Amino acid sequence: MLTDADISHYRERGYLVVPGVLEPETLARLREVTDEIVASAAEVEDHTDILDLEASHTRETPRVRRIKRPHTAHPFYRELAAHAGVMAALEPLIGANIRLRPAGKINMKSAEFGAPVEWHQDWAFYPHTNQDVLAVGILLDDMDADNGPVNFLPGSHLGPVYDHHSYVEDERLGAFCGAIDIEKEGLDISGAEEVYATAGSITVHHARLVHGSSMNRSNRQRRILFYEYTAADAWPLAGIEALGGDLADFNDRVVHGVPTLRPRLEDVPVKMPMPIAKHQGSIYENQRTLSKRFFGEHHGRAGKANGSATG
Repeated sequence: MLTDADISHYRERGYLVVPGVLEPETLARLREVTDEIVASAAEVEDHTDILDLEASHTRETPRVRRIKRPHTAHPFYRELAAHAGVMAALEPLIGANIRLRPAGKINMKSAEFGAPVEWHQDWAFYPHTNQDVLAVGILLDDMDADNGPVNFLPGSHLGPVYDHHSYVEDERLGAFCGAIDIEKEGLDISGAEEVYATAGSITVHHARLVHGSSMNRSNRQRRILFYEYTAADAWPLAGIEALGGDLADFNDRVVHGVPTLRPRLEDVPVKMPMPIAKHQGSIYENQRTLSKRFFGEHHGRAGKANGSATG
């Protein structure tokens, strides 16, 4: 599926957009299952293990911010994680043996109020023994300039791992907050690119790539299912039990190829996400302690990257 140019683009810029990966019937089923789970929010008043709710959520007006760990929410999501088209895109990037991480999500970005996600690097949340770690975003809806598109900072995966801690309550150690204070870190995001693509396409981004997204101010929703994958020989530094699993579960999540008991070690930059964030449950909760927010205060446009595998 990927050309040599696509692979070079990923290595150099840290992300890809691959159009038309999902078949129409698969996309329709994905939307159907997701709608069913969102409808269940009318039965709850607060966050659950599966549902992360907008602050304005009520039983009468259900508003879901995120579906957490979708592979545990419905069998279809677990099946989709091993989709042949997705695997064909990943194998040239991280090898033939691929593991699904246990903490994917569907960011809902509902029309007119879908919450922003501040600048961050996924690596800060889950460092591994090597860097063959990435995320795949499967678009349930078209994503354009108006409905809160993902912003990627090209090439930032080749730079430092930035501090994702807040020091409001502890000036020495701080606490993890899942976001970058771009002013404090001196991070220039002027080269960031908004990614536009059609429903059924996928994005692929390296775990160290700086990215974020603004609020959805349009009258259209913008849902993305994010799966996180690693090479099977990339082991989490927090341990395989960190999210409640064991070795059997760890190996069962190898969606392509075979598992291994021999982690591959690289000299990688690491700052552990500890002490844990004051607010738990999702990245939205983690980021509540970030003192200087970007997307709530800035409305400028990033550059455009759309619709082809090389952006």
